Amino acid sequence: MSESKTSAVTDASAGTDAGVDRSALPHHSWLQRLYTGTGGFEVVGRRRFYYLLTGSIVALSLLSILVRGFTLGIEFEGGTRVQFPTPAGVSTEQVESVYSDTLGQGPVSVQTVGSGSSSSVEIRSEALDAGQVAALQNALFDAFQPQDSDGNVSRNAISVADVSETWGGQITEKALIALVVFLVIVSIYIAIRFERDMAIAAICALFFDILVTAGVYSLIGFEVTPATVIGLLTILGFSLYDTVVVFDKVEENTRGILHLNRRTFAEQANLAVNQTLMRSINTTVISVLPVLGLMVVAVWLLGVGTLKDLALVLFVGIVVGAYSSIFFATPLLVSIKERWGPVAAHTKKVLAKRAEAAGRTQPAAAGQTQPRVRAVAGSAPRPGAQPMGKRSKKRH
Repeated sequence: MSESKTSAVTDASAGTDAGVDRSALPHHSWLQRLYTGTGGFEVVGRRRFYYLLTGSIVALSLLSILVRGFTLGIEFEGGTRVQFPTPAGVSTEQVESVYSDTLGQGPVSVQTVGSGSSSSVEIRSEALDAGQVAALQNALFDAFQPQDSDGNVSRNAISVADVSETWGGQITEKALIALVVFLVIVSIYIAIRFERDMAIAAICALFFDILVTAGVYSLIGFEVTPATVIGLLTILGFSLYDTVVVFDKVEENTRGILHLNRRTFAEQANLAVNQTLMRSINTTVISVLPVLGLMVVAVWLLGVGTLKDLALVLFVGIVVGAYSSIFFATPLLVSIKERWGPVAAHTKKVLAKRAEAAGRTQPAAAGQTQPRVRAVAGSAPRPGAQPMGKRSKKRH
């Protein structure tokens, strides 16, 4: 083989940062790299950037929670719920105006529940005393003349229910217990299925999902209801599933990595992220589409408030969970691994061999390089390079 051909093969195979003609490497569009999953996207290698991004998101969420707090529903804070059949042509703005004119303050929320002839207006407010309830019933009856189930205009068509703070406290306590039990079971499962470091990274990703979802609710002012708590537990399961899929591929790619000197744990983990990236995107899109349909049908067409709360937390949680499984959980796992233990020693060993080989492959004369095998053994794998197979191991 001629010297020029040898040099071209060396550059294309090694793909190092120094002394390599990048124009000789094959160029693929980002869609091709995304579809093939051959390691063309550097996620783990840019983990400092993603840590900074993740930290910024967490800081914004914490700031919103501390400054703005949450808009708790009456199920948690206690209050009064007033409901009556929706008269023809009456809007929620008109109902809110009657409430404000009667009591001198606005309600917590006014929404339409149901559709068609079975629809009704639901008013949620702070706890009202008997006098305020009577005044509000009279004002609503005089303004809208609601009809009962028999079609007769009646004041009894306006129902009033009080929700105590004690009941809301019980819901909060049970939700926290369910969350703790979930996290404990998840930790045990991942520790048995994978290992301790993966369990730590997965739990950190779950806490990130909880915090950011709560921060979004605080920032935008979504009302927190029991449906929100149910949706939160649901999206934690989704996030865990996506993280386990990525970790399973990481475990497969890094099996026996300590006995090889060609790639580091971080490079194999980055390849695993690329190989599962398309699957994570597909899973997220397929999960988000029904939620969007739920929001459109349940909120805009049917006006079901409970489904709105559930759909909102699912939408936010799915997107946040997809981010954490790709850009936070695996980079965090690599950082933990490379901090101490055999993986840290192996990484230093591989990088030292590469630095040594790179020094030996410097051109000895104008236009000449060292033999190809040295360049390949002492260089980082180029983006898109597949793991070394059994035949390659025997050859080198």
